Amino acid sequence: MQDGLPLGGALHLSSWLSIVHWKNKGGLFGMMSQSDASRYIFLLIPLAIIAGLAYYLIRRRLPLLTRLALTFVLAGAIGNMYDRIAYGSVVDFILVSYKTYYWPAFNVADMSITFGIGLWLYAQLFTKEGPRKEQRPA
Repeated sequence: MQDGLPLGGALHLSSWLSIVHWKNKGGLFGMMSQSDASRYIFLLIPLAIIAGLAYYLIRRRLPLLTRLALTFVLAGAIGNMYDRIAYGSVVDFILVSYKTYYWPAFNVADMSITFGIGLWLYAQLFTKEGPRKEQRPA
């Protein structure tokens, strides 16, 4: 994809969806992308999170929904880390917009992380997998 579409280029699929070629050297929504330290910050911290999350998933017996949710987060983190190591930045290529409003470009790894966090929240708040709540006396 990177070879077929120049940096900053776009292929409009519909009035609200485009395939773009954008690089994000920073974190969430390009945060700290102008900082020289961002390369190290967004390399070391995610590596620590990946290692910790992998260790947690291997060592703990977690309920299925929680394990699935955290696996989605881990997979997305690994995908973005691969981009940072291979290309020096995360390659974002999905752009959603409405008229003059748009959501910052993102990629499949970002969707995996977002879905995993949403699934984890659902598991914690709305299923029996969540923490047990104390019963208040009547």
